[in-house]
Amino acid sequence: MAVAIILFIGGMMTHIYSLPTLTIAVITMVVGSMPEGLPASTSVVLAMGTRQLTRKNAIVKTLPAVETLGAVDIVNTDKTGTLTKNEMTVTDVAIPGQDFTVSGVGYDADGTLLDAAGQPVDWRQNDRLSWLVRIAGETSDAQFHEEDGQWQLTGEPTDGALTALYHKLDGRAPDVDEIDSLPFDSQFRYSARLADVDGQRVLMVKGAPQTLARLIREHGGQVQGDALAATITRFAQQGKRVVGLARQFVAPDVTTIDQSQIGQDMELIGLVGIIDPPRPEVAASVQQLRYAGIKVKMITGDDPETAAAIAQQLNLGEDVKAITGPELDKMSDAELDREIGQYTVFARATPAEKLRIVQSQQRNGHVVAMTGDGVNDAPALKQADIGVAMGIKGTDVAKGAADMVLANDDFTTIQTAVKEGRHVFDNIRKTIRYLLPTSFAEGFVVVLSMLLGQELPLYPTQLLWINMVSALTIQFAFIFEPPDEGIMSRGPRNVREGIITKSGAVEIAFVALMISGLGIYIYDLLTSIGFSHVVGSTVTLQVIIFGKVFYLFNLRTEHPVFSRYLFQNKMAFWIIGVLMLLQCGIIYLPFMQDVFRTTTVGFAVGWGIPIVAGLIVMTVMEVWKFVRTTYQHHVGRVHDKMEIKD
Repeated sequence: MAVAIILFIGGMMTHIYSLPTLTIAVITMVVGSMPEGLPASTSVVLAMGTRQLTRKNAIVKTLPAVETLGAVDIVNTDKTGTLTKNEMTVTDVAIPGQDFTVSGVGYDADGTLLDAAGQPVDWRQNDRLSWLVRIAGETSDAQFHEEDGQWQLTGEPTDGALTALYHKLDGRAPDVDEIDSLPFDSQFRYSARLADVDGQRVLMVKGAPQTLARLIREHGGQVQGDALAATITRFAQQGKRVVGLARQFVAPDVTTIDQSQIGQDMELIGLVGIIDPPRPEVAASVQQLRYAGIKVKMITGDDPETAAAIAQQLNLGEDVKAITGPELDKMSDAELDREIGQYTVFARATPAEKLRIVQSQQRNGHVVAMTGDGVNDAPALKQADIGVAMGIKGTDVAKGAADMVLANDDFTTIQTAVKEGRHVFDNIRKTIRYLLPTSFAEGFVVVLSMLLGQELPLYPTQLLWINMVSALTIQFAFIFEPPDEGIMSRGPRNVREGIITKSGAVEIAFVALMISGLGIYIYDLLTSIGFSHVVGSTVTLQVIIFGKVFYLFNLRTEHPVFSRYLFQNKMAFWIIGVLMLLQCGIIYLPFMQDVFRTTTVGFAVGWGIPIVAGLIVMTVMEVWKFVRTTYQHHVGRVHDKMEIKD
């Protein structure tokens, strides 16, 4: 608008054009320079990305979230069910002085208890083992039912593992003569069940081994601390969750569980090691995300050693370090911001601590994606730049707080979403880099003509035609542009950097001046050798159109135009074909000639000259592209060498 005002005042003072002509010229310059199709193109690119993600089980709730995915550089994820199968299975049993393994993986497999030599053990002949199996089965509320030949779990995964152990070894579902029960609570980290067993009233307890040992000691009992700690450490280092099983005989008249009495004459029968194996496809996905410059962090309620072992198996980092929620609570925000980058695993984390972790990462300038499925995950999902909820096991609250829902609860879908996010941003940037210079070129035709003091080479209706056919056809070519092959081999984009870089701004100005300059030069050349004004403006119209077409091929990829990538976007050629048909109409149809002041021209002048002009644009910009990419690769290699040296 400022340029338009200056041009209008300057035009009136110099009397280049009459007032009506000057007014129409300035208004046409403003209209021609505005890339009106940019909002529509951007929205369509985002909508196409949303549709692609939906087909791949990622449901995005807002269009801008698609683009944000491309900038993510940290993915915070839960462990159980996301990185692992969520099919917990008891694989190890430990009683004082003896260790056993359990054969058969999964809920429906037959299983046997094996000793250290791999020989089957008759667990019914061992009092401790028989009590351990009974407590495992009778303190669990999990149930199995068969669907399509597969056993499906109803209940908590840990309870499912213990019920499955009882199933495998005893061959039947547990029969519980329950009197009272105490459900598991994360505050006291155990559950209990009061029942009659073989004529005796027994309180059976399962929970964190350290908690059970503490309760026993508080009531004066003895626990083999060193052996217990060694077993827990060994199981945890193998990525196994450790559950302690204990019994406590009570008086026959006891009918309710008194928590203050738990631990009185209680005996820790043994430990079980439960493994939730990593999903086989997750390791490859994590590797791909790391290769793309994205760090994957695990936030879980599990034991830190168990979580770290799974993180090592999935190769979440070169040097996996774990920190617990209580340790985080001791740190100030400044200390957390300073130290948070070195940790890969956040264990024993509460919902409040998850939120604090995300906030700290964001203060450090990261774009954070957060996965979650529970009600308590909602604050962290809302805080994250991209909240990702699980579609199958996720609660409605989690889905409501999230920006994206994984319909299949599959972590690998996040990798797909990040790739599509980068693809969407690339296409938006290409669209902007295309529309700005080609729109400015139309305005520069008017500006340069006024500055040179010559008549306008294009009629206002012709400039509006260029604007209209571009908006209807060629600007949508980038919507169908496939992702670059190396899109996941580069790091996340810098969100502090503008969409248009300094070199991009120079390119926009240069291309606009080159296309408009070629148009004016060819117009002057034709009229100077005897062609009429109408022929000159018709050819100039073609020059602007062909300049746009050939510049399109420069922007499509960073590779040379004439390479195997030329025909990668076949839709672009169909769009160009439609544009050429429209150009034939404006040149050769009489009624359009009357409206747009064009005329019939021969192929050599009307098509040959514009094609040559387009080839000039393409050649010059190919040289520019080669110099720019060579310089960027050189700077990248120098940067890499400096990092290696550091």
